[in-house]
Amino acid sequence: MAEHKIAKERFQPAHILDAEAEKINRPSLTFMQDSWLRIRKNKAALVSLIVLALVIIMAIVGPYFSQNLGPKHDINRQITENASLPPKVQGFDNMPFWNGHQSIGGEDVDIYKQNNIKEGTYYWLGSDTLGRDQFARIWAGTRVSLIIAVVAALCDLIIGVTYGLISGYVGGRVDNVMQRILEVIGAIPNLVVVILMMLILDPGIVSIIIAIAMTSWITMARVVRGQVLKLKNQEFVMASMTLGESTPKILVKHLIPNISGIIIINIMFSIPSAIFFEAFLSFIGLGLPAPAASLGVLVNDGYKTLQVLPYMILYPCIVLCIIMIAFNLIADGLRDAFDPKMRD
Repeated sequence: MAEHKIAKERFQPAHILDAEAEKINRPSLTFMQDSWLRIRKNKAALVSLIVLALVIIMAIVGPYFSQNLGPKHDINRQITENASLPPKVQGFDNMPFWNGHQSIGGEDVDIYKQNNIKEGTYYWLGSDTLGRDQFARIWAGTRVSLIIAVVAALCDLIIGVTYGLISGYVGGRVDNVMQRILEVIGAIPNLVVVILMMLILDPGIVSIIIAIAMTSWITMARVVRGQVLKLKNQEFVMASMTLGESTPKILVKHLIPNISGIIIINIMFSIPSAIFFEAFLSFIGLGLPAPAASLGVLVNDGYKTLQVLPYMILYPCIVLCIIMIAFNLIADGLRDAFDPKMRD
């Protein structure tokens, strides 16, 4: 009896103070609340989000900061007497890179004074060979490149995810037919699609967007289909089916949250791919027609004068790199925040 009493006392439930119980119990959070708490811990993602927001704001209002566009704020305004001027910023007259000086024959020359430029004229990022303001054209070009990137992301998110979900979840003959259609569409190179669009439409952003919308979602559809095939026979999906949940509810409530990390990563990869695709088209002469500006067009223009005017390619490349790095760091943070497997 004594041994039984001692054993009973040993296995009594531990007494926890109310304060300690509040620390142990985890508060009830929704999916979005839990994701936001975890993404706040990722400093790189937050900084990248702020930087990307600033880039987007500058893409909208940046051209209006320039004083060289005239009353109509025309980014294509040409001032031939101000052509090929190096960067010059107010208050940085004694600093290199932004003082309007350029090395010619080993001698530091003030290009603004040499060309008798009117006092008080400043080109913050220099001017191109036609006298157009690079600062305004870079931010206007960023706007165009971001529009193309957003269209590619929306196509991945709407068409690719929907197509992959249906193909993977239904399976059978439906999946077989849908995958054969993907193979046929994927066999057509993007460049051929762009050329065909230019035969039908005028060269420009519309033909590039249509070409991207027709082919960019294929990779996303295949990735989503593979993930759905792996998850649709899991216990949580079968339990939902047993409880009588509808197919759309199972797809939206159970499958999409579990593959959200993969979806976000592929969307973030499609954005720089779309921007580089537009830059490639501009480099081979199939991009936006003159005098339209995009980051690809500006990089191509700067490449032609690389040895003489290196700043023309430097600043568009810097903006392009900032956008790429920001999107990748944000993608990494969102993956960790939305993926249920990454929860503590």
